[in-house]
Amino acid sequence: MSLLEVENLSVEFATAKGTFRAVDSVNYSFNKNEIVSIVGESGSGKSVSMLALMGLLPTSASVTADKMIFNGENLLGLDTHQRRKIVGNDMTMIFQEPMSSLNPCFRIGFQIVESLRQHVGGTKRECEKVAIELLGRVGIPAPEKRMKAYPHQLSGGMCQRVMIAMMIACKPQLLIADEPTTALDVTIQSQILDLISDLQHTEQMSIVLITHDMAVVAETADRVIVQYAGQQVEQQNVEHLFDHPKHPYTQALLAALPERAAPGKLKSIPGVVPGQNDKPRGCLFNPRCEYAQPRCREEAPLYKDHARCHFPIPATQ
Repeated sequence: MSLLEVENLSVEFATAKGTFRAVDSVNYSFNKNEIVSIVGESGSGKSVSMLALMGLLPTSASVTADKMIFNGENLLGLDTHQRRKIVGNDMTMIFQEPMSSLNPCFRIGFQIVESLRQHVGGTKRECEKVAIELLGRVGIPAPEKRMKAYPHQLSGGMCQRVMIAMMIACKPQLLIADEPTTALDVTIQSQILDLISDLQHTEQMSIVLITHDMAVVAETADRVIVQYAGQQVEQQNVEHLFDHPKHPYTQALLAALPERAAPGKLKSIPGVVPGQNDKPRGCLFNPRCEYAQPRCREEAPLYKDHARCHFPIPATQ
């Protein structure tokens, strides 16, 4: 059953050099109790599209969509006050930098309690009890003691666990995790991913995992959406995508995994994601694509059969 349906979402920013379209007519459908991963290089519009759903973009952004339905409710028809009742309660987001997401001037306990009182309600003592329970659930030792700590007194992994505790406090139906392991070392990354996966099962919530790490996708996701330069270029369940990628960009991302490289020959994708002033004609990936043909350089491909490509890769290749 679908929890969130979005059609034709676009995000534009007004700049000194004109309008920049960061997200270009993307479609999302997130089902209940599944983990969907959105992957792509920096500049692919992953975070911007999710911030648009949350209503957290600056006033310089222009957000348009044909449909944005969350749990049967039309988000496009809600005013700011009504939208705020959903964001932070039923739909929450974990951001990339845990150390900068927490207010350095206040103790951890105060920040969790204030979040609970704002979204859940209850007395200060009741919220403090819940906060201690939440910290224990996300694996923070001696939670009563940690309630009195400031963010700078905790490691990056601990701060990320605190952020997760705050985000699950309201038992959201949808949790968006934006590169939740970027600033953490490899061992802590694995712990945080295991924690998120466990919480998804115990809380029966849907998770959108934004990442550029295909190894993370393989371990956690049920379904994968691949974005490039603001467009969706492929969408498949995780097994099919890793075994039979249809878009050359997806294939290139997978080929860049160290475990898939020949000894001493780590692959990379030449070039960079196009920006505001250097978007090519036709397919946006064509300057970097080893399969590009003349049609790719002249005609923009439509999204069909799970891929935005004139010449999708056959399953046997």
